[in-house]
Formats: sequence, structure tokens, C-alpha cells
Amino acid sequence: MNETIEHLLNHRSIRKFKQHQLDEETIEALIKAAQAASTSSYQQAYAIIGVEDEGLKRQLVDVASGQQYVAENSYFFVFCMDYHKHTLAAELAGGDVSRTIETTEALVVGAVDAGLAAQNLVVAAESLGYGTVYIGSLRNDARRVSELLQLPDHVVPLFGVAVGLPDQQPGKKPRLPMDAVFHRNTYTDDDTMRELLTGYEESTSSYYGERTGGQRTEGWVKQMAASMHEPKRTYLREFLKEKQIAKD
Repeated sequence: MNETIEHLLNHRSIRKFKQHQLDEETIEALIKAAQAASTSSYQQAYAIIGVEDEGLKRQLVDVASGQQYVAENSYFFVFCMDYHKHTLAAELAGGDVSRTIETTEALVVGAVDAGLAAQNLVVAAESLGYGTVYIGSLRNDARRVSELLQLPDHVVPLFGVAVGLPDQQPGKKPRLPMDAVFHRNTYTDDDTMRELLTGYEESTSSYYGERTGGQRTEGWVKQMAASMHEPKRTYLREFLKEKQIAKD
């Protein structure tokens, strides 16, 4: 096992950071690492907004359900799906890409491109000794985030990434059994999957029980059943249409 794999296997979300600011050289190195990620058909259909203004960070805390580490970190990045630059490129070339970027395929490509870039940035940051945490709760009010960051049409905020020097050492959450994720040739049958999930419920229940001193004991299965019982952020469909993405 090499150092890169060790870093990957050691990943955990950090939600408390020491007072520290990233220097410009580190910021640029992280962005370059993000840009080196694979991208569908060379589209590079994402934008990264570096949020440096403290007042702006505090307003994003409000969007993100009061999560203070959105503001209290070394640097905060917001990853967006971005087809605005493609519309400008089409104009420069005397063309039109509007029908393409309004498709569901474009939605998938933009989200995947942004996710790949973000994970490259996270791995790079952690290799330098920083901690990271993804902030999906920015989608609680993507319209507000879009307004705050002055995002044009065809640009949609997807999630944030907070980076900083760790001021905590949380336990590493156990992942699903490999056989519940990695399927050889065909998808695993339901009986086997149920057995795997039952065992995983027990291990994650034990993890949370130890982490909280017995105050929380539900495992992954019960968490998913509860958290996914009702759909969330259903306004996003209309918001995407407003941004002129995924209108088909």
C-alpha cells in the first residue's frame, strides 16, 4: 500500500478547524489539482467559487442550517455546475449550445464533472495535512446561494468544501461491506444484500453508540429509512429550469 492509498483510506470529515488561512500558493495548488481531474468530453462543466469574504461566509452559514464550519475554516470553496462559459464559447464560435445544455444528460455531466474535480481537491488538501468536509446543505436554498455568489444563468451551486487545519480527530465511519458495493458481473441478489445490510446495521449502530456514549444507537439502515422517507429539496427541479438547465 502506498502513501496515496493510505491518505484515501484515512479520510474522515472534519468539522472543527484551527484558526488559519490558506496562502495563495496552496489555494492555487488545490485548484490546479481539481482541474487535473477527468472531465466528460473535455467539457470542464464546473466552476469553483472561492469564498473569502467573512460576511458572505456568514450568510452561507444561514443557508447551511447554521453549520459554523462553513465560516470557520481556512478556506471555503463552492463547486458549481457551469455551462455559462459554454454559451459564451458558442457565441464566439458563431454557434448555439442551448438545446444541449437543457438536457438531463448535461445535468449528469455537470454534476459528475464537479464531483470529480472536488474529490481531487479534497485528496490534494488532505495530502498536505488539511482536513475537509463537504457541505451539501448549500442546496437547502440554492437560489439564495446563487444570489449571494452572483451566479449567471446556466451556473448552479451544488455543494461546498471547507478546508482547514483539523482541530479534532473524529472516528472513521465504517463504510458498507465491499460486497454491498462491488458486484462481479451482475448485481448481488436481494437475500445476500439483506444479510450484508443487517450486519452493517449492527456495526454502524455500535459505532454511533460508542461515539455518543449510548445517546445515539441507530445504524445506517435505520438512518436511511428515516432520512429518505420524504423527498428533500424538491424545489430544485424548478430552480434548474430557471437556470436553463435540464429543461427536458
